[in-house]
Amino acid sequence: MPESKTTNLIQGGFSAGPQQLPAFTGGALIGALGGLIGLGGAEFRLPLLIGPFRFRALEAVILNKAMSLIVVAAALPFRAATVPFGTVAANWPIILNLLAGSLLGAWLGAGWATKLSSRNLYRILAILMVLIAGALVFGHGSTAASALLAGGWLMLAGIVSGFAIGIVASLMGVAGGELLIPTLVLLFGADIKLAGSLSLAVSLPTMIVGFTRYSRDSAFAVVARNKGFVAIMALGSIVGAFIGGRLLGIVPEHVLLPGLALILVVSSVKVWRHE
Repeated sequence: MPESKTTNLIQGGFSAGPQQLPAFTGGALIGALGGLIGLGGAEFRLPLLIGPFRFRALEAVILNKAMSLIVVAAALPFRAATVPFGTVAANWPIILNLLAGSLLGAWLGAGWATKLSSRNLYRILAILMVLIAGALVFGHGSTAASALLAGGWLMLAGIVSGFAIGIVASLMGVAGGELLIPTLVLLFGADIKLAGSLSLAVSLPTMIVGFTRYSRDSAFAVVARNKGFVAIMALGSIVGAFIGGRLLGIVPEHVLLPGLALILVVSSVKVWRHE
C-alpha cells in the first residue's frame, strides 16, 4: 500500500472508498486462514496491521482486539447449530474455572502493554508469535479421553492456564482460541467441537475486560479514528472465516499447519526488527 494512503488511513480515519478494498481483502484472507483451522485468525491479522498497514505496536494490538471482539461475537451464533447454547451452558464450571484466571490476566496484560515502550512491545509480540506457531503445530488437533487432573488440582491448573492465556490474548489483541482449545481438550477432556464453543464463551468476556483496560489509555483513540477500517476489516474477517470453514478439509492439516506456523515465524522476525 502506498505510504500516503496508509498515512491517511491511520491519521484521518477510514473514509476514502479506494482504501476499503485492501482492508476488506486483508481481513478476508486472514479470516479464511483462520477458518481453515477453526480459529478467528487474529494471530495472523496482527502482523498485517503492523506491516502493510503501518500501525504502531500498541495501536495494532488495540485494533486487533476490537476486530477480534466483533468476529468472536459473530462466531457464537454461527456455532449454535453445531453446539447448542444449552450444551455450552451445561459446562459452566469449566468456563468459570478458566475465567477466574483469564479475566485477571487480560486486565494485567493490557495494563502492561500500555506501559511498555514500542520497541519492547514489538519484541514481546514477536516472541508470542513464535509461541503461537508452536501451539498451532503441536496443539491443534489434540485429543483426550478424560480430564488430565481432578478436584482441586484441576481447578488450580484451570486458573493458572486461564491467567496465562488472558495475558497472551490481551498483549496480542487476539481471542486466544489457539491456546484455549488445546487447554480445554487436554486439561478438561472436552470434545473438540465443544471445545471450540467453550473457547468462544471464555474469550468474549476475557476480551471485553482487556478492551475495557485499553480504553483507559490515550492510544485507545485509534479505534475512534479508524472505526470504518475496523468495521470493514472485521466484516472481511467474518466472510473469510465462513469461506475458510466451508473449505475445511480441502487442504491437509499436515501441510496447512506448518505453512501457517512458518508465516507466523517469518512475521515475528519482521516485527522483532520493527522500530
